Amino acid sequence: MLKEKYPKLLSKIDEDIDELRYLVVVDENYDDDDTDEFDVFEPDEYSHIVYVDERVQNAIGEEKMQELISLLENDKTFDDFIAGEVDNYGVKSSMSEDEIATYIVKLIEEKLV
Repeated sequence: MLKEKYPKLLSKIDEDIDELRYLVVVDENYDDDDTDEFDVFEPDEYSHIVYVDERVQNAIGEEKMQELISLLENDKTFDDFIAGEVDNYGVKSSMSEDEIATYIVKLIEEKLV
């Protein structure tokens, strides 16, 4: 199913990927009061944390990962966006985790591969 949706990206990955979470991981961002760790992405500013998997990073390369950041920074799909690292982002959106992951993988497929 994913090979049909994202043929260009998945042709660059040697593994057989059957779930979107093996490409882009999106988790709800929440305030964890149980730890003393500093929140890189404040939960009230960024509703979700996005991690672009190493498989995707290797498939498209460093330059395209930088392009992805630029595309997402200028995209109006999310209410807010910040890149903490080349592969780790904070986004504010009312979209679900699956919708965010699907949107980002589709963007990579259409514009970066």
